[in-house]
Amino acid sequence: MLSAAALAALIASASLAQAETVTITLVNGPPPVFRWVKHLQQTFVPAVDKALEGSGITVNWKQQYGGSLAKVGEELEATQEGVADIALVPTIFEPAKLPLQNVTYYTPFVSTDPGVVTEAVQVVQKEVPAMMKAWEDNDLVYLGGGFGLDDYLLFTKFPIKSVDDLKGRKIGTPGPSVNWMKGTGAVGVAGNLTEYYNALQTGLYDGVVTFATAAVPAKIQEVAPHITRIGYGAQYSGGIAANRDWWEAQPEALQKALIAGADAFEKAYLDDLRKATEQALKDLAANGGIINADSEALKAAYVKVMENPTTAWVMELQQQKLPAAEVLERYMQAVRNGGAAPARDWGKN
Repeated sequence: MLSAAALAALIASASLAQAETVTITLVNGPPPVFRWVKHLQQTFVPAVDKALEGSGITVNWKQQYGGSLAKVGEELEATQEGVADIALVPTIFEPAKLPLQNVTYYTPFVSTDPGVVTEAVQVVQKEVPAMMKAWEDNDLVYLGGGFGLDDYLLFTKFPIKSVDDLKGRKIGTPGPSVNWMKGTGAVGVAGNLTEYYNALQTGLYDGVVTFATAAVPAKIQEVAPHITRIGYGAQYSGGIAANRDWWEAQPEALQKALIAGADAFEKAYLDDLRKATEQALKDLAANGGIINADSEALKAAYVKVMENPTTAWVMELQQQKLPAAEVLERYMQAVRNGGAAPARDWGKN
């Protein structure tokens, strides 16, 4: 018969045998100065670790940010190819691979609340199978963790009193939001946050479209001090996804913990973002930014002259047998259900 000490040793040995350490490479292109990366570090990772307590599974995290493993816009490919296990994938830079997820960038002037916009996209992703299939077709599993961006603003090196002031001006824009320039006379140039400052400084751009909470750390107001709150609106910009083969090889406890971590990330990030947005506008003004007092009048004129971005988007995707019209209709209904009052009824005019 085993002694108490021997029995305890046997139980301890069995527990050790069941313990497992899983190495996870987590990727995002921008550096931790940006809020979504900060919350990968400070919310997602700790939430996963907490959810795993008592499971016998521990994670050895290898967090790769700031272009150390994947540059901005390379996160999907890095995860698809297994270079990363999990990434915060910015769908804005994947208009070909995740076209339906970019619906918000074809529907500006809908809502300045990132929570409303993000939740609407999450709802539509669950309702329209083709949206989840897009992740699967890229060998990814979408975990959640939708992240939105606060209201996009127009930063220019010159003052804007009317839409006519944009004629011939080169405006740097993220991904498909280049379409927001059509009809205004401005020349949209696709770019991203990591290059805006230098491009403005060297004269490559006359202005850029970005959001307050990113403009502060990027110091955009130093090189484009005129800030117009044109009302482009908040945008859904991506979520957390895992390499499908890697995911399917993981124990259920780890899968559940990662989904719980993604949920915690989304809630904490959006709460933080709401609090930070107004402060960011104050910081921009305190550090050389000039807020355009004519923003509301400009918005009405801008909305009127801008070409409808959804027209070509829907037509192109429908030709690819993708239900863009359905996604657009469901998204517009979802934002209204969330309390939004769109300035234009996209899909109808």
